[in-house]
Amino acid sequence: MKTDPKVFIRDNTGVLSPPHVPEVTLRLATEAHDLWLKTEEELEAIGLPPPFWAFAWAGGQGLARHVLDYSALVAGKSVLDFASGSGLVGIAARLSGASSVLAADIDPWSETAIRLNAALNGVRLASTVENMIGRDEGWDVVLAGDVFYDRGFADVLIPWFSALAARGATVLVGDPGRAYCPRERMEALATYTVPVTRALEDSEVKKTTVWRFLA
Repeated sequence: MKTDPKVFIRDNTGVLSPPHVPEVTLRLATEAHDLWLKTEEELEAIGLPPPFWAFAWAGGQGLARHVLDYSALVAGKSVLDFASGSGLVGIAARLSGASSVLAADIDPWSETAIRLNAALNGVRLASTVENMIGRDEGWDVVLAGDVFYDRGFADVLIPWFSALAARGATVLVGDPGRAYCPRERMEALATYTVPVTRALEDSEVKKTTVWRFLA
C-alpha cells in the first residue's frame, strides 16, 4: 500500500456516531463510493470488496444496540467479536462490562480501524487478523454482525457457531435479512429498525434481528 493505514484512515473518514448506537463514536466514511475507489487505488488492486471497517453496517448496529441495552449478556464475560469490521460490536461489549474482547477480522485495515476506534471510546480491545473460523478459545460469548451475506461463508460459519453453542457459548448474530441467514437454527431475541447508507444497501433503513444460535 502507498501510505500508512493509520494515516489513510484518519485522512479519509470522519469521527461520527452510528445513528442507532449514538453512545459509540467511530471513524466512518462519509462518501461510500469515494472511499471504495481510494482503497482500491491505495492497494493497487481493482475489484476489492468494500472497506467493511469504514461503515456501521445494519447487522452490527442492531447487535451493538442489543448488547448495550442488555449488558448482562456480556458483563464480566470473555467475548469474541467475529468479523469485527470497525470494532463497533466489540466496543459495545466493552462498554457493557465485558471482561475481555477479541476483535477478529482478516482485513488488516480493520485491525488499524479497530485500534483507532477503541481509543476514541476509551476502551481496550485485543485484535487479530487470523482466521478464527473453527477455533474455540473458550469464549463465553461470540458476537457476529451481518455475516450471512454469502453462501460459501454461511456454509462454514453455521457448523462452527452450532458447535460453540453446543458447548455452552452464547452465540449472537445481528442480521438485516440476508439471504443465507439460517433462521431455523436460531431464536429471535429482538428486532430493530436501523438507518443505513443507501450507497451500500437497497434502502435507507433495514429491519435487523438479533438471533441466538441454538445448541
